[in-house]
Amino acid sequence: MAEELVLERCELELEANGRDHHTADLCREKLVVRRGQAFRLTLYFQDRGYEASVDRLTFNAATGPAPTQDACTKACFPLSEAYEEGAWSATVVDQQEGILWLQFSTPANAPVGLYQLVLETSTGYQGSSFMLGHFTLLFNPWCPADAVYLESEEERREYVLTQQGFIYQGSAKFIKSIPWNFGQFEDGILDICLMLLDVNPKFLKNSGKDCSRRSRPVYVGRVVSAMVNCNDDQGVLQGRWDNNYGDGVSPMFWSGSVDILRRWKDFGCQRVKYGQCWVFAAVACTVLRCLGIPTRVVTNYNSAHDQNSNLLIEYFRNEFGEVQGDKSEMIWNFHCWVESWMTRPDLQPGYEGWQALDPTPQEKSEGTYCCGPVPVRAIKEGDLTPKYDAPFVFAEVNADVVDWIRQADGSMHKSVNHSLIVGLKISTKRVGRDEREDITHTYKYPEGSAEEREAFTKANHMNKLVEKEETGMAMRIRVAESMSLGSDFDVFAHISNNTTEEHTCSLLLCARTVSYNGVLGPECGTEHISDLALEPYSEKSVPLRILYEKYCDCLTESNLIKVRGLLVEPASNNYLLAERDIYLENPEIKIRILGEPKQNRKLVAEVSLRNPLMVPLSGCIFSVEGAGLTQEHKIVMVEDPIEAGEEIKVRVDLLPQFVGRHKLVVNFDSDKLKSVKGFRNVIIGPP
Repeated sequence: MAEELVLERCELELEANGRDHHTADLCREKLVVRRGQAFRLTLYFQDRGYEASVDRLTFNAATGPAPTQDACTKACFPLSEAYEEGAWSATVVDQQEGILWLQFSTPANAPVGLYQLVLETSTGYQGSSFMLGHFTLLFNPWCPADAVYLESEEERREYVLTQQGFIYQGSAKFIKSIPWNFGQFEDGILDICLMLLDVNPKFLKNSGKDCSRRSRPVYVGRVVSAMVNCNDDQGVLQGRWDNNYGDGVSPMFWSGSVDILRRWKDFGCQRVKYGQCWVFAAVACTVLRCLGIPTRVVTNYNSAHDQNSNLLIEYFRNEFGEVQGDKSEMIWNFHCWVESWMTRPDLQPGYEGWQALDPTPQEKSEGTYCCGPVPVRAIKEGDLTPKYDAPFVFAEVNADVVDWIRQADGSMHKSVNHSLIVGLKISTKRVGRDEREDITHTYKYPEGSAEEREAFTKANHMNKLVEKEETGMAMRIRVAESMSLGSDFDVFAHISNNTTEEHTCSLLLCARTVSYNGVLGPECGTEHISDLALEPYSEKSVPLRILYEKYCDCLTESNLIKVRGLLVEPASNNYLLAERDIYLENPEIKIRILGEPKQNRKLVAEVSLRNPLMVPLSGCIFSVEGAGLTQEHKIVMVEDPIEAGEEIKVRVDLLPQFVGRHKLVVNFDSDKLKSVKGFRNVIIGPP
């Protein structure tokens, strides 16, 4: 009788598997592979080698606290003759003396997560069990059988492997790109993403069912959408929009997801303070990319928050045009969410592809603060029936806005506001380039087209089918090319009379600071003309001067000022409303790289900024991060105030770990100048 087969050790082949599975950054200390694709292990035996005629080898792979074969969280499979695609299997690649080279395959629909792999050997009547090790199984956009398969290699690189990008802010007329460090392959982030799945309420209620459902990207996306906010659970971020961030970190201060996720883990899954929409979206993007689901952050300008799903936002204003009463339904200056790429076997054909997911806690979905995934295609077609939350997302890009103005006698007058179209300039980073891509056409047909009318009819959105009333008068707010924070500037109400008659009107121009979610701050400029004569077929520009001394103390970190014009013609009882959000540009952060950019060689980044204000800046802080360039968030505090017009320079040490193109992201903060962002691309060569 042959002596028992004894395993000495198992080699996980981290380098080769990491390279083949596009997980090299994750495979430094542990095995991380993608489902539906083969990986290799090498077994070393004591005393004697494996003999096919004598020894029987069986493998057990299991995930979750209570794995079962019925739930597909456990698989038992023997060493087989041939490689079986789409199933758990193990085959011999090569053999010599006491060494056995094996190839394992996994199903393309296996649940993702941390697995343990056990070998059971039997020789005659003798048997033994050996722990081979643990591996993490991820979604696989490179595998055609996987629900997240993405055909384009360039898109897979951008939406799964790229660790830096841009998030778009500002206003529809002045789009501002903010650099962001997603850092999904940074140390510890994968473990944090798996922990996030393991503290979600569905796992705590029924871990077996939850782990089994992790085979479906629709389910995982929904869990991530709920867990990035902390409204119902031990989620990552707490939202706050009132400009009082003293007991935490201002949402504008963050420049990456890594610090946020690490803080959440290090403090025992305590909520991180604070987030707003782009922070929620960016953290969700990090988690989903890390798990292998192709994901991108998108920004929608003039985004409607429609609570009651009537696809209508109604503003009730006083005679000065100021919004009164309930402000729960608002037009956000911009709003960010994510799109993830996946099939939708739970829906009719044609709804695969990009799905909108929104982790910002706004309204509950099936009792939980999450939103999506909903097919972007369904939104475009006006089909509000598919899961999940189609009416809410449809309203974000398509709601109608009606302004009611209360007159002196108490009656309400419906006013015309041509300046506000919901759902503009929907933006994401272009694949492979540091540029913006406009993806509005994926959500909406062209304004006024037959297809648009058809989509609105389908959505039963009859408001849109009523033609806007025309008065022959028009007004819009015009501005200079660009306006810098710290400067005084003019804005103009540009009024045109396209009728054969002269009109005598009153004009009220008002500027107020505003948060990106539409909440107004104090007034910072006003102009009232009671008798404005408008001759037939004429145009007039009325200026409003906005002074730094008036807006400096009440400007929010969004750097936005809302200018509103209300033109009233008492004779015909006509009201004309125009609004525009103005973004004030921050100064430029300059970044120089000193030294030769090589892997594992020390580099220095010289970061500088000039104070654009007429007053000194104190409490100045630079924070620097960049996946592959620095292992942690670095902070440099400037002790002395920066005088008006003075340039400050600081230096930060870097130690690049990986070859290739990386982004160094910088944030500057002070008492009077907040959340100034800058970035620099750095190409690291081999050592």
